[in-house]
Amino acid sequence: MSEFAYQSPISPGRSWYEDSCGKRPTYAPLDGDTTCDVVIVGGGFCGLSAALSLAETGTKVVLIDTHRFGDGASGRNGGQMGSGQRAGVIELEKELGFERSKALWDMAENAKLSLFDIAKRYGFDFDYQPGQLTPLHKQRFEAEAQEEVDILNGRYGYDKIEYFDQNAMASALGSQHYFGGTRDKGTGHIHPMKYVIGFAAAAAKAGAVLHENTEALSINHNRKIIVTTKNGIITADKCLLALNGYHNDLRPELASRVLPIQSFIGATVPLEHNTTVLPAGEAVDDSRFVVRYFRKSKDNRLLFGGREAYGKSTPSDIERAIRRQIAEIYPDLADVEMTHAWGGNVAITMPRMPYVRELETGFWTAGGFSGHGVMMSNYTGRMIAEHFLGKSEEIRLLKELKIPQFPGGAIFRNPLKLLALTWYAMLDRI
Repeated sequence: MSEFAYQSPISPGRSWYEDSCGKRPTYAPLDGDTTCDVVIVGGGFCGLSAALSLAETGTKVVLIDTHRFGDGASGRNGGQMGSGQRAGVIELEKELGFERSKALWDMAENAKLSLFDIAKRYGFDFDYQPGQLTPLHKQRFEAEAQEEVDILNGRYGYDKIEYFDQNAMASALGSQHYFGGTRDKGTGHIHPMKYVIGFAAAAAKAGAVLHENTEALSINHNRKIIVTTKNGIITADKCLLALNGYHNDLRPELASRVLPIQSFIGATVPLEHNTTVLPAGEAVDDSRFVVRYFRKSKDNRLLFGGREAYGKSTPSDIERAIRRQIAEIYPDLADVEMTHAWGGNVAITMPRMPYVRELETGFWTAGGFSGHGVMMSNYTGRMIAEHFLGKSEEIRLLKELKIPQFPGGAIFRNPLKLLALTWYAMLDRI
């Protein structure tokens, strides 16, 4: 275990990412009142991206986070980039039509480029490895998966994805557990904590003022944005609230449309170099509603996620549940040693698309990336910054999406969420 081992105060379990990223830089808490052009609340991918984009233009920006950057989902997630939006193009075309669906696809492709561009310009590594497999746990899903590939290859002009039959998928996975599925060579997976660290360093170098361990106690908006913290007040012209699954009901609009769920990951000891598990090193996200997602790290560990919890309490059997899921797919790993098991909040919306809104003039929020945030939360922060700067209105594609409230109101919302997600998890098994 690393001498720099660290336990997030808001997310359960010791993360392998935290133990493998070296010493994390710290940023001092706010100490006294300050003014700025833009204040950002939330130091994950979205907030850091916006801070960097603004600071690069000379905009005075202050970013605060209740804890340390990356303590939430941005530093503890599955690390998979994916392609497109969380909702597939067949689904999006039915709801939005081809033109808007294609524009959202192109946005996600721009997000990939942005991810690499920032790391290249500021010279930090984030352990990128190419390739993503999406195997199908039910045979009846094969026809739609083939149709999606044909659409992407055709009118979307994306030739990096192909359909694998059951035998090809078994070879790529090193497992007979699934049916066919897709292989996407145009995406891959990363070490998310290394990206958070590089992102924060880049934003600070560009001139953003960063404060960890600085909680926003209240946010008021009259002619100015007033963010009150324990140790000072920040006065700004504009604000981005980028809290995703850790909004703590700070604004009722978020509580009704962006719901946190807990997701858990385990890390094994390094596998043998001649292992048949994922021989080409792709990431995997399967077709379940409660997605099982896994990949190998650069040092050949299996990082496996799939255990979820829908209440506020953390289950006590994280490792046991993850080990059971690993054994279903890779029986030979039933007794593999696990070194880490951790979790954290991801945020979902009803349609699995992000909730991006201008709550009041100059006061924006973004969240609910529904497990697709490595690219999209990053790029959403950049798009909102470019809107603030008058450089681009690309963010309106997300702002105009219909994101309904979860049913049940404040009292019954969480019980109904528990009932619905438990139902879908049961359907995965039958």
